[in-house]
Amino acid sequence: MIDHLRIWCEVREQVPWHDIRHGPGWPHGPVLGRRDGLVHRITTVEHARDPVRARRFLAAYDQVRTGTAGPLDFALLAQWQRTVLAVDHAPFRSGPAFAKGGREHYGLDSDTPARFDICLAGTEDHTLPIASRAARAYLDVCFFHPFTDGNARSALLALAFVLAKANIVLDQVGPLVVHRPADDPDSARGLADLVVTLIESTQRRSG
Repeated sequence: MIDHLRIWCEVREQVPWHDIRHGPGWPHGPVLGRRDGLVHRITTVEHARDPVRARRFLAAYDQVRTGTAGPLDFALLAQWQRTVLAVDHAPFRSGPAFAKGGREHYGLDSDTPARFDICLAGTEDHTLPIASRAARAYLDVCFFHPFTDGNARSALLALAFVLAKANIVLDQVGPLVVHRPADDPDSARGLADLVVTLIESTQRRSG
């Protein structure tokens, strides 16, 4: 069986994360939309699907917004995930995982949790553009698939956290919520480019 996590770890090293539009240090100063795009999505799209689930998602996002002092790691993701799922424990999955209707399979080795934390630590690499760091964290959560449930929500929270640490709050996040394949470096690069575009559009609308 193809291990799409292993493929992602190889693809991750092929993506030209440094080469997206605007380099490190951009944007210059905070980018705060007239509305919080993730709050808007949770209170509209997510609430329409499941009001209880949406309330938990929003509570987890409140934790994200008030806790940006430290680095992103699995322990922090697990803290948010306990709120998202209303559970006492949110451990790293104990077996292989599947997504996209079973089309993608993510394996589990003894060092998978440690490799995941190493990847998340890369969000503190300020030689990379902020959009690349945020997009890569989103994809790392998607393809490491650390939890038994709620990984898509966890990925959005991770992306929002990385941006919030740079004083960036997008005014829309809907375009980000698209399935992306683990084996396509162009798709990963495209997500980073999309984050740049969303930052630019938030700047224009809030200016």
